[in-house]
Amino acid sequence: MRERKERPNTRFHGRVAGDRPCAAPGCAEAGEFRAPPLDGAAGGYDGPPAFRWFCLDHVRAFNAGYNYFEGMSAEEIHAAQRPIAGWEREARAFARAGTDAGPRWADFVDPLDAISARFRRESAPERKDGKPLSGQDRASLKVLGLEPDADRTALRRRYSELVRRYHPDRNGGDRSHENTLAKVIAAYQQLRQAPAFA
Repeated sequence: MRERKERPNTRFHGRVAGDRPCAAPGCAEAGEFRAPPLDGAAGGYDGPPAFRWFCLDHVRAFNAGYNYFEGMSAEEIHAAQRPIAGWEREARAFARAGTDAGPRWADFVDPLDAISARFRRESAPERKDGKPLSGQDRASLKVLGLEPDADRTALRRRYSELVRRYHPDRNGGDRSHENTLAKVIAAYQQLRQAPAFA
């Protein structure tokens, strides 16, 4: 059987070491645990609250006798115990008085053109029929040398033309255009399945 190590537990949740005396009358121990002030939080004071500090024994006694609902009427207690208590308060608006306005969207740099390209697509379609074009659609159209408004017939016609131009069987066995031909085939396959050419 493994022997258990005896370690003195010197840590307590909430302990803050310091030179403060315990706030309980007649106690000579150090005040290492905080408790709310006697008068509650000071109204209108913008800063940390003035806590009372107790030793461990006195903070335990304070916690044992603490009653959140003390001084509340039955209606106030019922309102505080509702499941949505606290959620119905209106959120504070961000204040602009006396401060600079935040940056506009136009002030941001978009090196990949990701946001502005999407915005252009959604706000002003590049096709007259209103069908959307993705970034990949536009790149494939560029490879084939087609306009954004090209239809399925124009796509097939342009594909046939480029295959005849770059295929080694059609140009005397010249294999120097194989990379271009592969790009043309990939672009055509992608556009065939794109919603704009359905």
